[in-house]
Formats: sequence, C-alpha cells, structure tokens
Amino acid sequence: MTTDNTYLEQYIEQQGLAESMIPVVGFLYRTRGVIVTVFGRKLMNGSTIDILKAHKLGRVVGRPISVADTVKVLTVLREIAPGSCRVDIGKIAAAALDKGVLDNEAELRSLLQSELADVGERASVLDKPQDVVLYGFGRIGRILARLLIERTTSSNPMRLRAVVVRGGREGDLQKRASLLRRDSVHGPFNGSIKVDEANNAIIANGNFIQVIYADKPEDIDYTSYGIDNALIVDNTGIFKDEEALSRHLVPKGAAKVLLTAPAGGAIKNIVYGVNHEMIDDSDRILCAASCTTNAITPVLKIINDRFGIENGHVETVHSYTNDQNLIDNYHKADRRGRSAPLNMVLTSTGAAKAVAKALPELAGKLTGNAIRVPTPNVSMAVCNLNLATSTTREELNAYVSDMAFNSRLSQQIAYTMSNEVVSSDFVGTPEPAIFDAVATIVDDNRCVVYVWYDNEYGYSTQVLRCMQHMAGLHIPSIPRIS
Repeated sequence: MTTDNTYLEQYIEQQGLAESMIPVVGFLYRTRGVIVTVFGRKLMNGSTIDILKAHKLGRVVGRPISVADTVKVLTVLREIAPGSCRVDIGKIAAAALDKGVLDNEAELRSLLQSELADVGERASVLDKPQDVVLYGFGRIGRILARLLIERTTSSNPMRLRAVVVRGGREGDLQKRASLLRRDSVHGPFNGSIKVDEANNAIIANGNFIQVIYADKPEDIDYTSYGIDNALIVDNTGIFKDEEALSRHLVPKGAAKVLLTAPAGGAIKNIVYGVNHEMIDDSDRILCAASCTTNAITPVLKIINDRFGIENGHVETVHSYTNDQNLIDNYHKADRRGRSAPLNMVLTSTGAAKAVAKALPELAGKLTGNAIRVPTPNVSMAVCNLNLATSTTREELNAYVSDMAFNSRLSQQIAYTMSNEVVSSDFVGTPEPAIFDAVATIVDDNRCVVYVWYDNEYGYSTQVLRCMQHMAGLHIPSIPRIS
C-alpha cells in the first residue's frame, strides 16, 4: 500500500544512487576520456537532478530505465575503464534488460566488452593537445569558450589558448572576463574566473587564456604566445569568403580556420551529422553554416530519406540578434533598422537555400523567410513540406522519434511530446534541432513540422563538433548504430 512517505522515500533512494554516479562519471572522463550519457544526455559536470531528469527520457522512447539499472552498467564500465569513447549507459541498460543479462554481472560485462571491442585503450585520441584560438568574443565566441573550458581535462586534447579582440582600452580585460562570467540568457559561468592583468589573460577553471588585441589577423604572431598549429575559429562574421578568411592563415602558428557563419564561394558548409564526412585533412578553411541551417537540415534529411521532399517553404521565427537595433536607427537591410524589442520584423534568410550545400538533393526545392521577434534566444523553424509519398501524423512522429534516439543524427535532433513547452524551455539544449511532435500537421502527402532551436547554444555545440573533427578528434559512440 502506498503511504504519504512512499514517494519521498523512493525519491531519496534514487537521489542517493544518482549521487553515487557523479564521482564515477567524473573519474571516467578525467582519466579515460569516456563521456557517459543517458539517452543522449551527458552526465559530465551534472547534478543529481540532471541525472534523474536524464533518465526520464527513457519514457519518451518507450524504454523506462531506472537509476538502479544504469548504476549496474556504470559500475562495470568503471572496472573495464576503456579508452576515449562516448557510452550511453541508458541504451546499454535497455539492451541488457532485453537480453535478460542486466542482473548478471558476468554477462553484462561480456555485453559491454563486445560493444567496446573496437575502442582502443588510449585516454586521448590525439598525441598532443590541439590549440584553439577564438577570433572574436561575442555571443557565439563566449559560448564556445564555456564549452571548451568545461570539457578541459588531461584526456581532452582541445585547449582554448587565446581570444583575439579589438580594443585594449583601460578596463577592457575586466569587462571581457565579466561577460564570460555572467550571461543574461545562459546564466553564470560554471566555475571560477580570474584576471591576470600582468600577462593580459583570463584564468578560467585553471585554463590560461591569452587575450590578444589586434585590428587585423596579419598583425598577430601566435607562436610568440606559445601557440602553434592552431585552429582559428572566426566568430566575428566579418570575413566570409576564402580570400578574406585566408588572412587568418598568414600569422605564424595558425593552421586551419573555421567560420561560424554562412560562407560564400567554394568553401564547404558543414552541418555536422549530415555532411561532416566531406571534411578532408587537407581542408584549411571550412564553414559551420548558420544556426538555422544546422537546425533544419538534420530534420529535412531524415524526412527526405523516408518520405521524399518534392518542395517546401521554411519560415523561421527567430530571436533578435545584436545585428539589430534597440530603437529605430539606420540599417543597410530592409526593415532591420526598426526597433528589435518592439516589433516583429519580416526579413530574409538564406538558410533554406543553404540547406542544398549540405543536402544537394534538395537544391531548388525550398524557399524561406524569417520573422525576427522580441525574444533574446531560442528560435523556431516552421517547415511546410510537400512529400513524395503520403503518410500520417502518427507515422511521421514515430519515425522522427526513432531517428532522434536511435540514429547517427541523435546528437542533432531532440524530440519533445509536451503540450506545455515554450521557447524558454529550450535554452541550453545541446541538440541544434528540437522536433515538436505535438505540433505536427499531416494531410496525405503534405505536412507541417515545427523545429525549435537554441540559436546560440545548440549551434555552438555543432561548431564544437566541427572543430573536433578538424582536429582529428573522432570519438566512437557506444552502443554502435549500424
């Protein structure tokens, strides 16, 4: 019989189990480079509440898994201590339950060892750390800094070595550090930040980050700061073609460049998860496309793969950006000069056409527009599509759900079934696209799908994945997806 205390007792028990996982998750990441997840949600640097919430995702995919179940998998994983990889202990626990081996430690170990058979023993995939320089320190630059810093361990070879900005006025360094420390949208920095005035650097969670003041790329010698073979991440939006971006390769110590905006010309536009395999070791300049292109392309790909897309229109409802004006003022683009916090602003977007750079099969099939709205972050893409085959709402949603949890695009597509979610609920979502299943409309071969996206954080995680790939950092995911 359930008593008033039963639910609380059960919760306290689950909380205790979650607490026991935290040091093991930390140990595996710090010493072995193992990223532990539960149904795609990283547990690294997470709280007990984060761990409990991650387990709830099992209900979405029809695979309810308890914390007690994943603790069993984590315990065996700790004993095996494999090399660098990404292990979803939620999915492993579900597979073990299906096979009836979750409560048999020897057979569970055999299952895990089978999945980990091709994973090496090295805790770091690279022979030496990869130096990273952020050229620009705006919205995307600071989020990338947070992502890089929170992942820094002896086994993680990506190192944020420097930030390049204009200026150098009195108090500038303190202000840069303060903007990293506090964010009105994404909250406080998770850790400690100090300023080293003597060396013109920011110390964040032990990371020495050189702040370099320069008006143009050619003025810098990275080797004078001990930086070499660096990946330069341009998040200024100033340099957008190959000729301009090549200026980043002039300084000593620079090796490759990644642009965090759409690029012109023949530069490869990469939407990680969709066309990242076209990245070659010889590529010195690449582009991570736009936040909207990263949001819609994975969803459009899976729909096209299954149902075919004849044509369609994508309307984005996009949060305002610092390109717009606080009050009415001049802007070179139509309508964008009008006050961002006071208006919905109808404008253009190149995201629909840019999809074709990652998915050539959709070339000429999509149109697009954008409405800038008075919210600071999280946007939505409304995709009105004519399909090659008819379907139903239930079939389409079930298919997307399966792809979101059980495909190679599971890091790119999140899935929600809630009737109550609104834009602010998706701040900090690591996937660049969140499919809203409740809003799906289907009529024969016509459908309308709604895709939320954190146009800052979700996009930045995609940029980080491109950076890792360019550095040769390829981390296998377990369980493997055929």
